[in-house]
Amino acid sequence: MSWGTELWDQFENLDKHTQWGIDFLERYAKFVKERLEIEQTYAKQLRNLVKKYCPKRSKEDEPRFSSCLSFYAILNELNDYAGQREIVAEEMGHKVYGELLRYGQDLKSERKHHLQEGRKAQQYLDHCWKQMDNSKKKFERECKEAEKSQISYERLDNDANATKSEVEKAKSQLYLRTHMADESKNEYAAQLQNFNGEQWKHFNVAIPQIFKNLQDMDERRTVKLGETYRSFAEVERRVIPIISKCLDGMVVAAKSVDERRDSAIVVESFKSGFEPPVDFPFEDYSQNIYRTGSDGTISTPKNEAVRPDPKHSVSRAKNKLWLFGKKPKAPTLEDFSHLPPEQRRKRLQQRIDELSKELQKEVDQRDALNKMKDVYEKNPQMGDPGSLQPKISETMCNMERLRSEIHKNESWLSEVEGKQSSRGDRRASADVNHHAPHGRESPEGSYTDDPSQEHRSPPQPDPHEFDDEFDDDDPLPAIGHCKALYGFDGQNEGTLVMKEDEILYIIEEDKGDGWTRARKQSGEEGYVPTSYVEITLEKNSKGAVTYI
Repeated sequence: MSWGTELWDQFENLDKHTQWGIDFLERYAKFVKERLEIEQTYAKQLRNLVKKYCPKRSKEDEPRFSSCLSFYAILNELNDYAGQREIVAEEMGHKVYGELLRYGQDLKSERKHHLQEGRKAQQYLDHCWKQMDNSKKKFERECKEAEKSQISYERLDNDANATKSEVEKAKSQLYLRTHMADESKNEYAAQLQNFNGEQWKHFNVAIPQIFKNLQDMDERRTVKLGETYRSFAEVERRVIPIISKCLDGMVVAAKSVDERRDSAIVVESFKSGFEPPVDFPFEDYSQNIYRTGSDGTISTPKNEAVRPDPKHSVSRAKNKLWLFGKKPKAPTLEDFSHLPPEQRRKRLQQRIDELSKELQKEVDQRDALNKMKDVYEKNPQMGDPGSLQPKISETMCNMERLRSEIHKNESWLSEVEGKQSSRGDRRASADVNHHAPHGRESPEGSYTDDPSQEHRSPPQPDPHEFDDEFDDDDPLPAIGHCKALYGFDGQNEGTLVMKEDEILYIIEEDKGDGWTRARKQSGEEGYVPTSYVEITLEKNSKGAVTYI
């Protein structure tokens, strides 16, 4: 159906309808703009969320648990998902919103042009109608004047008293009016014919063509809306495969959670390498009673007696037999001696690996510099070989420094591995003689609950050592002295309280368990952490040795 033929008299309504169409298009464009702003905000919030829960970490803080790794993998997938939302917003802004803005401006210009043509055609038709109407009115006036002149002439002509001159004058007036009426009639006829012709053209040619242009414009607007509706959906559809991959990645990350692996990592991270404490010896306080009784009284043989030691009283060790005792605090040391053996071994091995990588880089750099130096020597025009010598010397110094560091750390690692091996041998021996407890143990347990301050528990005296002590009450001779580097509270049973910079006598060396037996100047004896003191042995003992 054509607007030009069906709506030939609805110019004003078509004006309103086309304006409504452009307003609707602009409203849809505003909707798209708000939608893409939502997408942009959503993507930004997702990225901020990922950044919040995936902060920058140092190499040592990198997660190893499968649950953590899976969570960070999900965060990465979510970050990619946010990127797809940004693509949706960008495509909507470019292919939908931007296109609608440009097309809306074109529609406004085109509509304005067509309406102006319609108004011009209407104004021209109104002008023709006014000309025709004016000629009609003039013809009407001239006819009335001619009728008046004819009545006046007939009246004078029939009047016997009228003079001849009056009759002639009335006759000439009638002739003039009749002539003017005829001219007005001809002019009116011409204007009428012209108006009818212009009116036909207006309603059969001009207006139909203008309305057809408006109809085409409105239909193109409708088509454009349909295309942008489809583009709006296609933008979403194009990112669905990638979003599906992101979701699949999240599912894969969730399936990669391995509880057994995480449990193994916990063991690897916190295993101290210490041996569990052995059984406590029986302290027989009834020995003196049995000795003063009758001969028939069964007494404990001398070689089986255990001398009670108030420093190792079980009553004082109450509530300190387990793994959660109060722990001493010490700063981090270069050789990691403040750590339990297993953790110390891992840290030393990690440092050796890092130093080895740095050394390999320096070796590669040295080789490259030497090759460049050879090229310069063969082709002096390319450069001065002497200019590379400072860099080569610096590289060699770095290599020596790294080799020295590696050797030092390997020595510490060998020391740790040797202690662990000897400790394993002692444990096997203790298993064989389980009912004859001996060796070193602590009422507090094998380690403290602070990973950075785990120590071998203070040794428990061998029961057989008391055989000699019953015969000789003299204290053990000092084999050296030590200076306390840190304060130690000595709350564990068998340990010795010491203050920073306090001087103690060494009466028994560290046997590989991290504890040294010392005596205060007041005569009080006990065990102190080897890593807390600086020890100097006497020359006549086992050689002058100073270590920390």
